[in-house]
Amino acid sequence: MAYYAALLHMIDPEKNKEVRPLHLDYLAELEKENKVFAKGPFADGSGGMVVYVADTYEEALQLAENDPAVTHQVRRLELKEWIKN
Repeated sequence: MAYYAALLHMIDPEKNKEVRPLHLDYLAELEKENKVFAKGPFADGSGGMVVYVADTYEEALQLAENDPAVTHQVRRLELKEWIKN
């Protein structure tokens, strides 16, 4: 298992208000499957971050790309492998 940080840069704050419940529900389901290590918004309102737990970059990318915040184009995804010390 590896960790992958999905930086979710805000694109559309107004539309984000509508999509946020879908985003949170999606992450709650993944948390039940132990696919989310951490999540939360940035204090400045510029977006947020989700740290996924996955076997491969491709798996993490699929999880991140299926997030409603990304599919509804309210946030721009940037995914990087994260080393947990």
